[in-house]
Amino acid sequence: MRDIVEVIPILTSLGQMLLQDKTLDHLLSGFIKILQKRKGYRFSIDSILLANFIRLRGAQKVVDLGTGSGVIPIILGTKFKSTEIWGVEIQEDLAEMAKRNVEINHLSGRVHILKGDARNLVHCMESEGFDIVLTNPPYRRIRSGRLNLQRERAIARHEIMGSLTDMARVAFHLLKPKTSFYVVYPAVRIADLITSVRESHLEPKRLRLVHPNERKRAQLILFEATKGGGPGVEIHPPLFIHDLNGQYSEEMRSIYSSVLEKN
Repeated sequence: MRDIVEVIPILTSLGQMLLQDKTLDHLLSGFIKILQKRKGYRFSIDSILLANFIRLRGAQKVVDLGTGSGVIPIILGTKFKSTEIWGVEIQEDLAEMAKRNVEINHLSGRVHILKGDARNLVHCMESEGFDIVLTNPPYRRIRSGRLNLQRERAIARHEIMGSLTDMARVAFHLLKPKTSFYVVYPAVRIADLITSVRESHLEPKRLRLVHPNERKRAQLILFEATKGGGPGVEIHPPLFIHDLNGQYSEEMRSIYSSVLEKN
């Protein structure tokens, strides 16, 4: 089983100009291509896990708050041909890279990238216009841990330009009744996660803890809440990334395969 990302040389004339500070990475054994900076924000396995956790049915409208280089919209847009997807990114360089990635993967027309502050969507996007809102938000409070000196990474990791609470409030505005808000978040902040979504009038419906392996404590939580949902939470079995030999678990290999299956 190949690793999640294979970094390859960029051989096109455009690529030669970008070679010094960017890579063209083959995601999921070459099925998807992602242009990224060598230094700066780079997507992680969190994006793959969240894309797999989302329940998407047919011709739905989706928005990704803080899309980075556009990985999740590109995965969903490749897999679900009738879905219209918006990715919103506050950092100009990342937004431009996400637009380029949409073009590279031939998804222009169905995947749209907006450069802007997701918190402002309550003023510039219609209420109740989306079926799914998702986010892989900054995980750390501003004063928790060392702030990365590389600004692009710092904004992606720390709540400098938006918190989970901000994203939940935007989700409530954008979502139609009885539709879903999806999040991947640190497991140690599960109390903050539940508090934030409930304060935004979203009701927790599904969750799954993600462990490095069966002997280590959970590091991430995959989470779904609904707008106007009733009480009751479906708790999935834990997901283990690796087996005890350090190889990807059988389920992780299955997740890679399921992302590759087209609808």
